[in-house]
Amino acid sequence: MFAKKFSLSLLLLAILGIISCSKLGPSMGPVSSQPADNILFWNKIAYNAFGGPEYQHSLMASRINAMVHLAMHDALNGIEEKYSRYAFTGKDNKADANAAAATAAHVILLNEIPDRKVYLDSALSQSLAAIKNDEAKTRGIELGKSAAQAVLNKRINDGSVGEVFGQIPPSDQPAVYQPVPPFNIMFAPFWENVKLFSLEKKDQFRSAPQPQLTSKAYAAAFNEVKEVGRLNSTTRTPDQTASAKFWYEFSEAGWNRVTSTVVTSKKLNMLEAARLFALVDMAMADAYTAGWDSKIHYNFWRPYTAIRRADIDGNNETSPDVAWEPSEPTPPVQDYPSTHSALGNAAATVLAGVLGDKTSFTMTSPTALPAGSTRSFTSFSQAAKENADSRVMAGIHFRFACEAGLELGKNVGKWTLDNHLKRIN
Repeated sequence: MFAKKFSLSLLLLAILGIISCSKLGPSMGPVSSQPADNILFWNKIAYNAFGGPEYQHSLMASRINAMVHLAMHDALNGIEEKYSRYAFTGKDNKADANAAAATAAHVILLNEIPDRKVYLDSALSQSLAAIKNDEAKTRGIELGKSAAQAVLNKRINDGSVGEVFGQIPPSDQPAVYQPVPPFNIMFAPFWENVKLFSLEKKDQFRSAPQPQLTSKAYAAAFNEVKEVGRLNSTTRTPDQTASAKFWYEFSEAGWNRVTSTVVTSKKLNMLEAARLFALVDMAMADAYTAGWDSKIHYNFWRPYTAIRRADIDGNNETSPDVAWEPSEPTPPVQDYPSTHSALGNAAATVLAGVLGDKTSFTMTSPTALPAGSTRSFTSFSQAAKENADSRVMAGIHFRFACEAGLELGKNVGKWTLDNHLKRIN
C-alpha cells in the first residue's frame, strides 16, 4: 500500500486542491458533450492524496494514476461507448457520468491509500453534491464501483508490494552501479517485475547497450556531464540551470500536469479527457517498469561514481575528480537508461498522437526556481527533449542514458496508442 500521513501544510494544500477544482455541476446530455472538470478534479485529488509535491514513491504513484484514469475511462464508456475498454465491459446509459467517474476514482484511491479516507470521502461528497437526479446518481455510483473493481481485479498480486530499499553490494569494478550519497540503497529493485498495463513483456523494448567505457562516445558524454552538470558549473547557462530545477520533480507528476494543461486549453470533453489521461498514465507506468528492467540489466554507474573513479575506466580521454558533486541530488537507481526521459517521451508520444505534436502550452512546476515561474513550449516533443536534457544539466545522467530513455519512451507510447482504448464509433 502507498500510505503517508499529511502534515498540516499538506492538508491545507489538499483542501485548496478541492477548492480550486470546485466548478463541478450536474451531468447534462451525452458524456461526450460534458466538460472534463471531474476528470481534472480527480487527477488533482490523486496527486494530493499521494502527498502533493512531497510524495516519495513515484513508481506507486504512477501505477495508481493509471488505475484511477482507466477506471474512470471504463465507467464513462459504460454510459456512452466510444472507445474500447481496459477491464470493465458493463453498460448503463441511464447512469450519471459525474457520479460514475467520481466513484470509480474514489474506489481505486481508497483501496490503495486507505489512510486518506477522510480526504477522499470529502472529495467524493463534493463531486456528488450537485447531482440532482437521484436515480441517475445511484446508477452512476454503482457503475463506477463496478468499473473500479474490474480494474482492481486485474491488479491483484501485480507485484507492486515489495521491499522498497534494496541493498547494493559494494564493487570496485568499472561501470558497476554504486549508490550515490546521501543514499546507500537502490529504490524498489523489484519493480522490474510489476505487472504491465500496456506492454506484453518487460523487455519488449529493452534499451540497446550503452557505449563501451573505452569509446569516444563514452568520453564525450562523460566530459559533458562532468562540466555542465557539476555543482556551481560556470559553463551551464542560467536557463539550463532553470530547466534542471523545473523538470526535477517526478516525471509522472510533471507530465500529468502537462496533460491537465492541454485538456483545459483544448477544452476536451469528459470522454476525450478520460481516454487521454488513461493512455498517458498507462504509458508512463509501463515506462517505469520497462526502464527498471533495462536499468537492472545493465547496472550502469551514475556520473558521480564514474567521474570520481575515472582512474579505473580505461579511457585516456577521461580524468577523475574525487571532489565532484552533481548540481542536483542523484536518485537512488542506476543510470542507464534515464526513466525520467522515458516517462516524458512516453507521455509526449501519446499526447502528440492524440492532439498533434505542435501543441503549445505553458506551465509551472513545484521545483521551479524562482517559485511559480513558468516555461513555454511549442510542441510536446520539444518539452520531452528539454525534460531529458535537464538530467544532464542536473549532473545525474549521461546524455546517452537520456537518449536511450527517449527511445524507450517513444516505443512504449506508440505501442500504447496502437493497442489500447481505440475509438470504436
